[in-house]
Parts: sequence; structure tokens; C-alpha cells
Amino acid sequence: MQDHSPSLLRATGPAYFPIALVARLPYAMMVVGVLTLVVDGRGSLAFGGLSSAMVGAGAACFGPLLGAAADRFGQRPVLLAAGIASTTALGTMAWIVHSPLPGAAVLAVAFLVGATAPQVAPMSRSRLVQVIAARIAPARRERTFDATMAYESAADEMVFIVGPILVGVLGTLLDPWAPVAAAAVVTLVFVSAFAVHPSATAVRPGRGSEVVTAPAAELLRARLVVVVVGILGVGLFFGGMLTSLTSFMADHGNPEGAGLVYGVMGVGSAVFALGVALFPSGFTLRARWLVFAGVLVAGTAVMPFVESVGAMCLLLLVIGIGVGPTMVTQYSLGAVRSPVGRSATVMTLLGSAVIVGQASASVVTGSLADRFGTGTALVVPVVAAGVVMLAGLVNWRLSAGDATASGSAGVPEPRHEADALAG
Repeated sequence: MQDHSPSLLRATGPAYFPIALVARLPYAMMVVGVLTLVVDGRGSLAFGGLSSAMVGAGAACFGPLLGAAADRFGQRPVLLAAGIASTTALGTMAWIVHSPLPGAAVLAVAFLVGATAPQVAPMSRSRLVQVIAARIAPARRERTFDATMAYESAADEMVFIVGPILVGVLGTLLDPWAPVAAAAVVTLVFVSAFAVHPSATAVRPGRGSEVVTAPAAELLRARLVVVVVGILGVGLFFGGMLTSLTSFMADHGNPEGAGLVYGVMGVGSAVFALGVALFPSGFTLRARWLVFAGVLVAGTAVMPFVESVGAMCLLLLVIGIGVGPTMVTQYSLGAVRSPVGRSATVMTLLGSAVIVGQASASVVTGSLADRFGTGTALVVPVVAAGVVMLAGLVNWRLSAGDATASGSAGVPEPRHEADALAG
């Protein structure tokens, strides 16, 4: 029987992916942009770091609430409101740093910058999962789901490489306030476009008796909690890695080059994240987690013994092989284990776990580097990789006999109107 169902690109429309990609860029610019702005305006690196940490804290505290609101009221109104609030907060941040107001006011606004940040990446994952369930033929659903989760993770890697680079370019060529102002403009234009895109109806609440939402207690089930812990470990890895690399590059007389060296890992990670779509279905999700977590553990274990920048770049390229596929696997498990009606909540929980891990590991690693040196700081990524591996082992045990253990067999069925994007 001939398959007449559309491809995902046709189901969403050709404009969806470019809009969703650019719309998540401000999120990748906020932390570094605020750091650059505050250091310039207030003259304190320590206060700049504290301000950027407040951005992360705001996103971590309110990201899951925005996801829950999207599950309850639909993505469109939540994203439109968040986009306007975020634009306002970013504009206020650009002004308040150079105002006579005290540091407490700067920290409060920095928290608001994070709290109002539109959760484009997790909502895009949630949206696409529902589109796949509603519009893609069952025979092609598994492969499309794998490719989509791979693309989403690669897109995240891409913007988190490009974002800091844009901050550096705009801050150098124009002014330190320029990156924050640019993030505000991109948020207003592209987040609004993402909000009003027709695909938003794929995850709108149903009508009347069609509304089905699992109890909040379902979010605490062990099979979902272990995924949150696992991706928290990835966040710890990111924070520990960037901070320890900064210390490593400072030892080699080039601390400004830490971002470029870190980008080597990001490129490898993005490439292998996309490669997940080519994995055979027999290579199960729980097996993928352990295999690629093993790459992380092995690679990071060598880091404290690396002496040259060239050798570190080669090692980071290898470590990147483990990062991308691990994140794809964790987001895939999060998607298929989401309680009914709480997909956006779960995706924002996972995204917030990354931010919490990144911020906390950055603080700890920086303190270790200052007190004990780079060698000690480089141990933090090893510990973080161990957390990812340990969570993977627990997941292996919990998912024995589970449908989600094999490939993406657990791709959700449509939870709202099956014809959400019809026509």
C-alpha cells in the first residue's frame, strides 16, 4: 500500500526550521552577553560572573513553569508573552548596568532575563514530537523521530557555539551593550514568529473531553527522574569543561582562546548528534546511553594528563563523539516517557537541568582552579561524566523490558487533535 503521508518538512512547512533555529539563538547569547556587559559597565569580573549565574538561575527556576503553562494554555500565548517580557528584560539590562542603581538591581534584572527567556528549544522538541505522531505514517515514525531528536540536539550545539562568537564580535565591533540589544531584537522578531507559526496548533490544548493531562506526580516516576539526573550530569560536564579549559588556556598564555578550543568539541558533538539518525533500531536507547557515556568517561579521564593545546583539541574532538549522541538519547527518552499532556514540561525540565548543572559546575570548577590549579579543575569533567554513566546504568536497569529501551518504539501517539496541522 502506497504511503501518502507527508514528510516532516512538508508537515511543518519550509519556514519552520529556520525560524526555530534563529529563535533559540538569544538563549545562547544571554549568559555570555550579560557577563560581557556587566564586566564592562561595573568593572568587576566577579560581579559579572555572579550576574551571569543569576541569568542561569532565573531560567532554571522558571523554565519548567513556562513549559507547564504551555501544556496548560498552549505554546502560542505563552511564547508571545515570554517573548515580550524577555525583550523588555534584555532592554532593561542594557540600561541598568550603566545606571546609578545599586548592584542588587542589576542582579534582580539579570534574574528576570533568565526567568523570562522563551524556552524555544524544548518547545520545538515537544511540538515536533506531536507533529510526528499526528502526521507521519507509523512505518516512518521511528526513523523520523530519531532524525528529529538528532537535528534538535545538533541545532542546540550549533547555537551554543555561534551565540558566544556573536557576543564577541558585536561587543568588539560595536559596544558591550550591543549583544544584549541584538538578543532583544531577535527575541521580539523570531520568537514571535515561532509562536504564531501554524505548527503551534500541533500542541494546543484539546477541547472539552479531549483534554487529558496526567497528574503532576507522574513527573516523579523513576524512569523519568533518571533521565533528568543524566542530563544534569551533561550540564555539569559542560560547565566543568569550559571553566577548566579556560584555566588550561590561561596556563598556556591564551585564556581568550578557550571558547575556540571548546568549540572543537562542539563541532564534533554536533556532527555525531546528526549521525544518530543513521543508527540501526537494534542499537537501543539504553545501550546508546552507556556506549557514549563510556566515551565521555574515557576521554575526560585522559584530560588531566594532556599538556599541549594541540593534543587537547584532538582529545576534545574524541570527547565530542560522546556528547552529542548522549544528549540525543536522553532527550529521546524524555520525549517518549513524558506523561500525557506534559511534554513541554518535561522538555523544559531537561533544559533547565542542563543550565543548573552548567552554572553550578562553573562555580565549583572556577574555585578549584583558583585554589589548586588546572590539574584539579580538569577532574570536574571526569566526575560529571561519571554521573552521566551512573545514571545510564540505573536507566539500563529501570528500562529492562520497557518499550522505550529499543530504538524509539515508544514514539508518542497524538495526544491532542490528530488533524492539528491538516490542511
